[in-house]
Amino acid sequence: MQVVIGVDSSTQSTKALAVDVDSGEVVGEGRAAHTVSGGAGRESDPRQWWAALGEAVGQTGWADRAAAVSVGGQQHGLVTLDAAGEPVRPALLWNDVRSAPQAAALVAEYGPKVWAERAGSVPGASFTAAKWQWLREREPEAAARTAAVRLPHDYLTERLTGVAATDRGDASGTGWWTPDGYDTALLERLGLAEPMLPAVVRAGEAAGAVLPGLPLRAGALVAAGTGDNMAAALGLGLRPGVPVLSLGTSGTVYAVTPGRPADPSGTVCGFADALDAWLPLACTLNCTLAVDRVATLLGRDRQAVEPGGTAVVLPYFDGERTPNLPLASGLFHGLRQDTTPGQLLQAAYDGAAYSLLAALDQVLAAGGADAEAGGELLLIGGGARGAAWQQTVRRLSGRPVRIPAAGELVALGAAAQAAGLLTGEPGDEVARRWGTAEGVLLEPLPRDAGAMERIADTLRRSGTLLES
Repeated sequence: MQVVIGVDSSTQSTKALAVDVDSGEVVGEGRAAHTVSGGAGRESDPRQWWAALGEAVGQTGWADRAAAVSVGGQQHGLVTLDAAGEPVRPALLWNDVRSAPQAAALVAEYGPKVWAERAGSVPGASFTAAKWQWLREREPEAAARTAAVRLPHDYLTERLTGVAATDRGDASGTGWWTPDGYDTALLERLGLAEPMLPAVVRAGEAAGAVLPGLPLRAGALVAAGTGDNMAAALGLGLRPGVPVLSLGTSGTVYAVTPGRPADPSGTVCGFADALDAWLPLACTLNCTLAVDRVATLLGRDRQAVEPGGTAVVLPYFDGERTPNLPLASGLFHGLRQDTTPGQLLQAAYDGAAYSLLAALDQVLAAGGADAEAGGELLLIGGGARGAAWQQTVRRLSGRPVRIPAAGELVALGAAAQAAGLLTGEPGDEVARRWGTAEGVLLEPLPRDAGAMERIADTLRRSGTLLES
């Protein structure tokens, strides 16, 4: 049996799957936690990601035998290394919104249309370019000591191989990558030079091989890796035009498309996928964690929702990315004497799902996808297993919803990418051969257009209040 290992280095933990290349059977699993600092921002020491990777792959039981490995990692994070390859400071994570003023200034300097055409996306606070500019302005000594800039998965791939490598998918979330390579003019504006960045490895090629003395077998092939959303798309074997809604701490909606997205409104991020197509995506900061917080405030189980009522909840507890309100706080609106706790909890579900579903058509249109109106929606992530989330998405979208049975799709997609190094197949074809997207299909419910309009109206009238 030939086995590969796929790694998911996410915000709060690292997961590893050992997968049989022929059958797709998961033959070993591992998991290790990391910590995120609170306070004004969201930061992590990248060295703990490395320690967690070693622990997680060791738990699979296949670390010393795996033929190939790949790392999928949280997007956008800013890892700064000194001349010795050591972290200059803790990494700024994707959901650190302190760089919102820097993002706004960069957008104003070039204009949103130029950003969309050059980088594919209008950068928000999450983007690496904005975080680097924040570091230059707020911690100039740290920026001056920086000899290399990496994304989270780049850092881990380099620790495995000694090679500074990335892929087009994750690189497309920085703000300084274009289909023709790094945007040298923008790098100069940001005080960066191309040698400070990793080389972009073509799809299907190895970044290198595992170095001796590490937790994995020396000489095992290491794929380029990719960002977490790109890895999940690989893990599903996603075909063009099929939308995915991912319900985690954050929420995302995306689809593989043949055309390159360029949305000057900033709603849709014009990411590349991990192959040779595109992955337009809309992301919200507040999803399952925000709903769980409302359930805790109400003293209710997260599934204890009730229908009806006029309440609207905009659960923007950590600011928000879609819509672009990085300084927002949560808002409860439309409460009446007869509003029940269960109705208020349902309103939190609706508010968290609203932005993703409202952006769905824009995501498909941005990449020129030939998608069936009202067609099937794949629901993934931790929230996809909950009945309340399933019912909410069905009711607000009016679409049939499929729940893939496979779990840990980011690690599974990384494993498919690693397997492709051995078989010569594209990663998505490996995943389709493994049958990873198979699962229960839930029939559509009548679309609750009234709830969607109620939320949209509240959002229109409350923008200033949300930022106060």
